[in-house]
Amino acid sequence: MASVAALLKQRGLRVTGSDENVYPPMSTFLAEQGITALSPYAAANLNTVGIEDVRRIFDQFVGNVIRRGNPEAEAVLERRLRYASLPDVIREFLIRGRTSIVVTGTHGKTTTSSLLAWTFQHAGLTPGYMIGGIPLNLGQGCACPETPTENRRPKTGAAPSSVLRPPSFFIIEGDEYDTAFFDKRSKFVHYLPDTVIINNIEFDHADIFPSIADIKLTFRRLINIVPCNGLVLANGDDPNVREVIANAPCPVKTFGLGPNNDSRATDLELNASGSHFQIANLKFQIPLLGQHNVRNALAVAAASLHHGLKPQQIQAAFSEFRGIKRRQEIRGEAAGVTVVDDFGHHPTAIRETIRAFRVRFPGQRLWAVFEPRSNTTRRCVFQKELAAALAEADGCFVSKVNRLEELAECERLSPETLVADITARGRPAHYLSDAEAIVAALVPELRPNDVVAIFSNGAFGGIHAKLLQALQAK
Repeated sequence: MASVAALLKQRGLRVTGSDENVYPPMSTFLAEQGITALSPYAAANLNTVGIEDVRRIFDQFVGNVIRRGNPEAEAVLERRLRYASLPDVIREFLIRGRTSIVVTGTHGKTTTSSLLAWTFQHAGLTPGYMIGGIPLNLGQGCACPETPTENRRPKTGAAPSSVLRPPSFFIIEGDEYDTAFFDKRSKFVHYLPDTVIINNIEFDHADIFPSIADIKLTFRRLINIVPCNGLVLANGDDPNVREVIANAPCPVKTFGLGPNNDSRATDLELNASGSHFQIANLKFQIPLLGQHNVRNALAVAAASLHHGLKPQQIQAAFSEFRGIKRRQEIRGEAAGVTVVDDFGHHPTAIRETIRAFRVRFPGQRLWAVFEPRSNTTRRCVFQKELAAALAEADGCFVSKVNRLEELAECERLSPETLVADITARGRPAHYLSDAEAIVAALVPELRPNDVVAIFSNGAFGGIHAKLLQALQAK
């Protein structure tokens, strides 16, 4: 929301907004952009809307955390103000008129969209992008650096030199989560897709999707709006993806490691410096670890080739890619112990990341620290799968379930059962309530050359800094 607000401000629109708690770094970012952030929510905040502002398209942009009962949402409805969801705004202000590349899937969206945006930018295409993370090469998760060419067609009587300018691209991480309290469709159906990448499909978002069948349905709805001159690039190794793309009304090409894919990665070599692979007779290398990242890079290569980039342009960008904050990010080293931060919050992502760390840190003892925080991992739907994933580490610490009071007892993940199941698999595991308790118990167990991988999609009580400080004092 803040990134889009800044872009709209830069385009000359008058922007204000509200949040329950406004704190750094986002409060600092908004202040630097000259945007007033009001807190808490209050109907009176809407009085700041400039009714005389003839440039406005909507009075209110509503994020998907807003629910009925929010005083500003109620005031918007009572006053009959024009309102829109964030995806509506992205579509109308940032995407329309551009070639839209939508990156989707249960896992790998942020890495794939970051690598794709960097590859296009490195090749001189200056794409717009919206990414749910901060790529280190780009320095920000959202940009829209150029004005799209209207329909990319010459006007009648235009000089020959102006005919068919190069397309203007917008690369966006397409989330299957719902859009707003008034629009329960997935966000990604709003993004006018020309090219869609589907990395994988698994059950997730247990708070809004009753089953995997419902998730497949929302992906089918996305495919149904890809035009006949568009393209779906789909992971052909994933059975759920293959089921979803069957009978698609638009062109489809598959990518993966299996022999029946249109784009296939072969001759894989995974080592501590990265991953090497071939596509046909073209060699590629990325400084990312794990087979899952090979598939991410394979999707990027396929999309880039489809849109006219040369193999050498793709590899040049791959070689300089530095990753994304909170994705296998080393936060520091103290007392010979390496502390790594990862956003993983789904058992498949945790498992694959731990396996990648085994390649990155060969022969080193690996500890996993996990916070059950996402709307799915707070629930018991992955009780057994989480145990199997975390048991890939040499030892594990689990914190209390975030916002436990919001869930019925029968829905809750049981950390005690999780720890017992990990222990039964032959790995030491401990359940402690918060970051301070975990740090106090973990530090005495650590020795030089150990690696601690912290898995959370939130701040986790500042555990990274607390752990490093405790190790320094050891």
